[in-house]
Amino acid sequence: MSLISSLAPTSGTGKPGSPAKRRSRTRANISPATIVSALVLLIAIMWALFPGLFTQHDPNDGGTTPALLGPSLDHWFGTDQTGRDAYARVVYGASQSLLAALVAVGVGLIVGTAIGLIAGTRRGWVDDVLMRLIDVLLSIPAILLSLSIVVVLGFGTINAAIAVGVTAIAQFARLSRSEAVRINTSDFVAAAYGSGGTFFPVLVRHILPNSISPVLSLAVLQIGSAILQISTLGFLGYGTPPPTPEWGLIIAEGRNFVATAWWLTVLPGFVVMAIVLATHQIGNTLRKVTS
Repeated sequence: MSLISSLAPTSGTGKPGSPAKRRSRTRANISPATIVSALVLLIAIMWALFPGLFTQHDPNDGGTTPALLGPSLDHWFGTDQTGRDAYARVVYGASQSLLAALVAVGVGLIVGTAIGLIAGTRRGWVDDVLMRLIDVLLSIPAILLSLSIVVVLGFGTINAAIAVGVTAIAQFARLSRSEAVRINTSDFVAAAYGSGGTFFPVLVRHILPNSISPVLSLAVLQIGSAILQISTLGFLGYGTPPPTPEWGLIIAEGRNFVATAWWLTVLPGFVVMAIVLATHQIGNTLRKVTS
């Protein structure tokens, strides 16, 4: 064990990879855009967890409110064709969209990382077979693959999330494989095998911890892509059924009123765009910090 520890990557003050160097690089990469992005993402998370703190309106009941009212202090995003508060529907829709995005990224992260690590560590025919399967996934357009899976599984938030997650498996597998190949050639991994270590213990204790950082950065980036894909499925009618608020469905319901009530599509679309850009900014910052 002492031999493995001596061969494992170490960090000294001022050297590449040292804590001091890493802290300096982190401070340099935290730009005002990253701070604003973090605030935007925090607001979206708060919407999902505590929607009642941000609006007093019922997202599914218009009551006696007139339909198609413009944005005002009482109705920040106006009202839709049935008198429902559009801002309330966006706030309550955050739980559906963000939950689905997290499930999708979780599916891609767990399955894709496992495939990539096994392929990059075992190599040989195992690597060839697994990577050819990944190439097949990459050859199918993501939207076509997700639509096909949703049709098989049925409509709904979780099914749409699983479908989007399957489309992300290939990206996680390719990245984790490249990291596993790099780490697998390190001296401390060879020492672990030489000390009697077997495949799975070495994989879990040495290869996985030293190759996971870029994969986690990709996971943050994929949250934004997952939100877009799930919103697209909702827009096409393959996601959460109405009247449950979901961002893609909200935009789809307002598309017939673009000429007379532009706020029903523009304002929810702006929210989706802001959150997607925020996740990409945070993901890029994490990638620079961990690289």
